Amino acid sequence: MQFTPTVIKNLLKKPATRKYPFEVREPFPMYRGELVIDIDKCIFCGMCSRKCPSQCITVDKAAGTWQCDPHACVYCGLCRDNCPTKCLSMKDVHRKPVTEKVVWIEHGNPPKPKVKAAPPKAKPEAKAEAEPDKKDDK
Repeated sequence: MQFTPTVIKNLLKKPATRKYPFEVREPFPMYRGELVIDIDKCIFCGMCSRKCPSQCITVDKAAGTWQCDPHACVYCGLCRDNCPTKCLSMKDVHRKPVTEKVVWIEHGNPPKPKVKAAPPKAKPEAKAEAEPDKKDDK
């Protein structure tokens, strides 16, 4: 009969756990959940791919594709922190469980390379005027 006080105490208290599917806890502040990309802002530089410790992100600038394997992602946020255009963000919830392994592919338009302007050419008139001055100095 040693358990009688414990049983009575547990019956009178509220449960220590939540009924998960019905009661969902609010996420903590600055919680790193599901990765999200704004493909229209992306310049396909590949910085997120290079900084990712789990190598779950692949960027192809020529094809304009950004690919992520969410099953390999460790949700560290390094890709988001190192993105120069800040097109990556993280939701405050995790993705739902799935039965099949799916790779997430986004298609976008990489920016066109900027054409460097040629330096302005010197006017031929200025050269012709400068030459007679040199002859006069001699």
